[in-house]
Amino acid sequence: MAVHKRGRQSFILKNPPIITTWASIAGKKEIEGPLSHTFDVKCRDTYFGQKTWELAEKRMQQLAIEKLSSKAGIPQSEFDLVFSGDLLNQCIGSSFSLRNTGIPHLGLYGACSTMAESLLMASMAVGGGFADRVVAMTSSHFASSERQYRFPLGYGGQRTPTSQWTVTGSGAALVCSEGTGPKITACTIGTVTDFGIKDANNMGAAMAPAAAETIKAHFQDLNTGPNDFDLIVTGDLGQLGKEVLLDLLRRDGISIGGKITDCGTLIFDNTTQDVHAGGSGCGCSAITLCGYLLEQLNSGKIKKLLFCGTGALLSPTSTQQGLPIPGVCHAVSISGGR
Repeated sequence: MAVHKRGRQSFILKNPPIITTWASIAGKKEIEGPLSHTFDVKCRDTYFGQKTWELAEKRMQQLAIEKLSSKAGIPQSEFDLVFSGDLLNQCIGSSFSLRNTGIPHLGLYGACSTMAESLLMASMAVGGGFADRVVAMTSSHFASSERQYRFPLGYGGQRTPTSQWTVTGSGAALVCSEGTGPKITACTIGTVTDFGIKDANNMGAAMAPAAAETIKAHFQDLNTGPNDFDLIVTGDLGQLGKEVLLDLLRRDGISIGGKITDCGTLIFDNTTQDVHAGGSGCGCSAITLCGYLLEQLNSGKIKKLLFCGTGALLSPTSTQQGLPIPGVCHAVSISGGR
């Protein structure tokens, strides 16, 4: 019997897993933004000391888990499991970073929803009694993502007003059965939605319907609502996608205007940094959560947070074939640590 399941797609954690430690690695543009003071490792070298952007992304994840281990005071050999993924083909940023570490690894691909997906999976593993210390981790890199999904930077293509800036960064969180810190109390697994958006430079509009469906499902399955949260944070809808989300929810009679924000609008200062519609990428929600948001929860400034990671499930091939972009969103309810 599925004793933890609630409604169609949600579950509760009767013994809430605890996020005891978190770490964030940020690139050059990110440390020039308003959340710079919340990042653990700041690097102005786009290559992170490596020869290629792909190897730079691998290095970011290595730095993230190293910093996590250091902050937790726990050697990596004592981590039971890592859930991680990224945007590179076959998720090589994640698999390459864990080579020869001896840590059991389950790779994930949720596009930019991967931080929420990995947290959700980690909470299931710990809450279900399958592990005591699980790492949730992801990353993205502006240059490698542009080359893979749009155009090589050397091409010099013009960015449209709806486009977003892929964050260069990596975030990692340690989810444990014991300890102190913010607690994961409930999760909603997203469904794949497709509203026919085909523009790879308008990710916010493609992902917003998925965010709307997941937020509605979370409220319905768990008999909760906007007033039960201090903050509802989406992953990387950006300014345009956030407005689309609000409009979709209003049509269903749900108002979250005073509660909603988006990692893509938090991480950069759009008045001084030319990022068009905001930030995006796996690293966007990862370093915003593992830098700013978890500290706010742990200090008690935020009591309860609904973290809604959003992902656009396209590939270079599907875009070139003119196929629409499906979206997904996973929601994780986190209560403050104090």
